[in-house]
Amino acid sequence: MKHSVGAWVGACAAALLVTSIAGAADAASERADVEQWQSKRLARLTSETGWLTLSGLFWLKEGKNTFGSASSNALRLDNPSLAAKAGAFVKAGNTVRFVANPKAGVTHEGKAVTTLELVPDSKGEPTVLENGSVSFFLIERVGKYGLRVRDKNNPHRVHFSGLQYFPISGDWAVEARFEPYQPRRLIAITNILGMEENMDCPGALVFTKDGHEYRLDAVLEEPDATELFVMFADATSGKETYGAGRFMYLPMPVNGIVPVDFNKAYNPPCAFNDFATCPLPPPQNRLALRVEAGEKSYAGAHTP
Repeated sequence: MKHSVGAWVGACAAALLVTSIAGAADAASERADVEQWQSKRLARLTSETGWLTLSGLFWLKEGKNTFGSASSNALRLDNPSLAAKAGAFVKAGNTVRFVANPKAGVTHEGKAVTTLELVPDSKGEPTVLENGSVSFFLIERVGKYGLRVRDKNNPHRVHFSGLQYFPISGDWAVEARFEPYQPRRLIAITNILGMEENMDCPGALVFTKDGHEYRLDAVLEEPDATELFVMFADATSGKETYGAGRFMYLPMPVNGIVPVDFNKAYNPPCAFNDFATCPLPPPQNRLALRVEAGEKSYAGAHTP
C-alpha cells in the first residue's frame, strides 16, 4: 500500500513538473514572439516613412492649389527644406495633377518632375514626390482628396522618447470564437476628423476573460485583405492608454477560431501627432474591461 501511495505521489509530482516546464516554455515562447513584434513595431514607427515623420495635412479644393513654404501659397508648409514655391496641385474631379515649379527641385523616384498625375493611397501605393527632407503624396478619405506631408527630420522623429508597454503576459493571449455575420455587415466608422465611412465587417470575435464574455467587431480594410483589423477601447483608455483607443491586426479565422494577443495592441498614428486620420473604435468595441496589455500612452504626445 505504501509502495502504491508513493508511486502515486511520484507520478503526480512528475506530472506537475511536466506541466510547469510546459507552462514555462509557453511563457518564454509568448515573450519572444511579443518582443519580436515590438522590435518590428518600433522599426516601422521610427523609419523615414513612419508615422513620426508626418508634418502636414492639407485638403485640396477644386482647381489650382499652390504649395510651398512661402506665405503666398494656398497650401503652406513652414519648413526650410521645402521650396518657397514648389508647384501646384490641380484637382479636376477625381483627378489630381502636380505641376512643378521648374526651379523648385521636386523629384519623383530620383527624377526631376515637370508635371505628373498622382495616384492616391486609396488606389494602392501613392505617387510620392520629394523636395529636400520633405516628401508628399495624395490621400483620399471618404471621397475627399488631401496632401499628406512627411519630413524625415521631423522633431517628433528626432526627439522620439520611446514606447512603453504593460508587462507581457500570456493571460492576455486568448482564443476567440469567430461568429460570422450572414450576410456580412457594413458598420459606420468615424475617424478623428469626424469623417464617416462604412467598413466591411465579416463577423465578431467572442472571447472570455475572468469568467465574462466579450465581443469585438472586426473589419476588413480592403476587399482582398488577408488580416482582420480591430479597433477597440477599454477601461484603461484615457488613463494608462491612449484615449481614442488602440488597434490590432489579427489572422483570419481557422476552424472558427482567431488567436487574439492583446500584448500586441498598439497606439494609432494620431497618438503621435496631429496629421493622421485615424478611425475610432465603434461603440460596440468599447470594452467594460481593463486591458492591461499592449502599448501604453505615448509620453511625448497629447491624449484627447
